[in-house]
Amino acid sequence: MAFGPGKYDDACTLVREKTGAEGVIILVFNCTLGSGFSCQTTFDVLVKIPDMLRDMADQIEKSGGAA
Repeated sequence: MAFGPGKYDDACTLVREKTGAEGVIILVFNCTLGSGFSCQTTFDVLVKIPDMLRDMADQIEKSGGAA
């Protein structure tokens, strides 16, 4: 993961500020700029992201969202 602003940083900032969240990750699929993601968070949240993503993947698989 690169540090610093990416192509979806403005959208990520908007979501973070609108929600008042400590951290935000947005995933973008098939946009005019291409697919990708942006993340803005503190270090304390950053180190928890891998486990959070694994939990999310498990939930998606359980709901039939993965082949």
